[in-house]
Amino acid sequence: MGLTKSEIFTTEQNNIATIAKVLGHPARIAIVQHLFKINSCVCGDLVEVIGLAQPTISQHLKELKKLNIIQGTIEGTSVCYCINTEKWNEIKSLLTQFLDLDIAAKTNNCC
Repeated sequence: MGLTKSEIFTTEQNNIATIAKVLGHPARIAIVQHLFKINSCVCGDLVEVIGLAQPTISQHLKELKKLNIIQGTIEGTSVCYCINTEKWNEIKSLLTQFLDLDIAAKTNNCC
């Protein structure tokens, strides 16, 4: 297909696709779940919990930070990460609207 031609799609469609791409790796899902579970985390702890190498964890954190799902504060030589609840609620709302399209259509007929 080549280029994605994202400009031909709506902002909402591009946003949903970006969210899906960022959340499309099980390690990132595990990181988010862990951060919700403990409400904060130091990156070194994630290596032990997730079971991946530090550079791999850092790459996944970078992707989550790019979307602003997580935020971090520097504490000494470590970075403490937590969920950005405002962004999480925006994402939840957008995905809920998308996933509820079947309810909005209220049709059982297919084809």
